[in-house]
Amino acid sequence: MSALSWTAPSFFYLLPLALLPWLIHNQSKTIVWSKLLPVDPLSYWINLLLKSLASLIIISLLLALAGPYIPEQTVERYGEGAEFVVLLDRSRSMDEIFARPPLNTLRTERQRFKSKRVVSTDYLLEFVEGRPDDRFGYVYFSTQSVEILPLTYNKDAILATIRAGGLGKGISKTDIVEALQLAAKMYEKEAYRGSRNVLLISDGGQILSDTEKRRLKKMYEQMNLNLYWIYLRSVRGMTLDETAEDSVLWEDLPERKLHAFFKTLDVPYQAYEAGSLEEYAAAIADIDQQQYQPLLVAERVPKQSKTDVFLWAALAGLLVWAASFWLSYVGVWQAYRKTT
Repeated sequence: MSALSWTAPSFFYLLPLALLPWLIHNQSKTIVWSKLLPVDPLSYWINLLLKSLASLIIISLLLALAGPYIPEQTVERYGEGAEFVVLLDRSRSMDEIFARPPLNTLRTERQRFKSKRVVSTDYLLEFVEGRPDDRFGYVYFSTQSVEILPLTYNKDAILATIRAGGLGKGISKTDIVEALQLAAKMYEKEAYRGSRNVLLISDGGQILSDTEKRRLKKMYEQMNLNLYWIYLRSVRGMTLDETAEDSVLWEDLPERKLHAFFKTLDVPYQAYEAGSLEEYAAAIADIDQQQYQPLLVAERVPKQSKTDVFLWAALAGLLVWAASFWLSYVGVWQAYRKTT
């Protein structure tokens, strides 16, 4: 009862009505001397039960009218999972077809020509739906970065945001640095609850200045963030790490420069190169398997009405009262027949 709040507490003033059953006496007959009545313990207890039930019914109905409810509250519990801020590239290149056959193994022609952004949306939806205890934030970035969704446990809001990301067209330019900084700032205003991750999904890179490198390095190391990059390959044969077969033109690509900088961060970093649907699915699955650690989950429990509890109590009391009254009537009728 102490956890309950009330919509109309003025009904409490009517609670003395519960004493009415105890003030009513049967005066249909006048008894000259009460000691002439035979001792009947069963009738005494039945009378006591009926009055108690009547009082209970009145109290339950008045409490139901008062509108009991438990206010919205935040409940903390321990779970297994992680926190993710997803950075999704919204540049125009993400509208291009992800992979053509034979790398694209989707069956229908309509599915086979999905863009990189749509494919990313599909896999993110599957990723989020399979992680019930995780908290997610969402950022779109192109010329500017926009915090679409702050870190939240609300799965409906997360899934709706991801689905919305599959709509519309992208913008030509991309600023990954601003998006990475925004992700770190989203964690700055949050209490530390467990594994913190930044998931970058992009098909491009960026050459950073020394100032930008120092700023990002300081932010990510102070916030103890894990960094994942799912790189959607745009150039056939090009990899983020240098190989002996590299073309001279690939040495100064922004993607490789960005990847090299990420490896200098003193935080866990892992890059996945997705040139096919199978590689994309494997990257998501690998991240999913890695990030199951103890996590303090703060769930927001919405307002809960408790009116039905008191209505059920009143109904139960009424049914017992009616059954008791009927049994007592049957008993009196049988006793009367025996005397006649």
